[in-house]
Amino acid sequence: MRLPAFFIGHGTPMNAIEKNDFSNIWRSVGESLPAPRAVVCISAHWLTRGTQITANKKPKTIHDFGGFPKALFEVQYPAPGSPEIAAELRQTLAGTAHATLTEDWGLDHGTWSVLVHMHAQADVPVLQISIDATASPDMFFKIGEKLRPLRDKGILFFGSGNLVHNLGLVDWRRLNEKGFAFDWAREADGLMRKLIDEKNWQRLTDFKSLGKSAELAINSAEHYVPLLYVLGLSHPAEKAQFFNAEAVGGALTMTSVRFG
Repeated sequence: MRLPAFFIGHGTPMNAIEKNDFSNIWRSVGESLPAPRAVVCISAHWLTRGTQITANKKPKTIHDFGGFPKALFEVQYPAPGSPEIAAELRQTLAGTAHATLTEDWGLDHGTWSVLVHMHAQADVPVLQISIDATASPDMFFKIGEKLRPLRDKGILFFGSGNLVHNLGLVDWRRLNEKGFAFDWAREADGLMRKLIDEKNWQRLTDFKSLGKSAELAINSAEHYVPLLYVLGLSHPAEKAQFFNAEAVGGALTMTSVRFG
């Protein structure tokens, strides 16, 4: 059975321990899916030189943040890893990206803050693929394309970031004001959704030419580029299905998309 591919807007790590509209939808999405052979995440929070793949048998839960409540640092996501599936991913990427296996990373909050809701059982292998900070946007898309056949082999892929992510412009006083977005953030999110709907991968890959609103939205590009992997993972006939399309604090959106 072909499993879907997702781009998940993960937002604040606090979503891991809060029951809110976003985490409730993650839970319902997970409950609707068949059990995967493995889950593979491309997280905004793991940038490396070259492409790396976690090959730990027991990946650690990484608390890669500061200034949050103790309860968040106590969260553990004890999913197993799989050196065998890591080797399968590396072999699949041969000829496109020179991927290496590592046990120096684990599961960062871009992965586990979503999976504690989407797959709370933590009973299938979870792996991460790093973002190569030296690669081009075209390469991110090509890596997704190369991995696409593994969706038919029981692997669930998701990219984790945010379409609009400008923490420097977040209005923290209005963080809980539902739907509040600055005009530029609303414009950028709407433009990206339109281009995804139209399957205009070329413009989305060439994101630096999307205009001022997108420039503000993608000022921290590592939160955007997981989307490019997912676009490559999608099949031409698959229609984009959007969910959690809400803004937070004016300058961040939780917009997520499913293919398949």
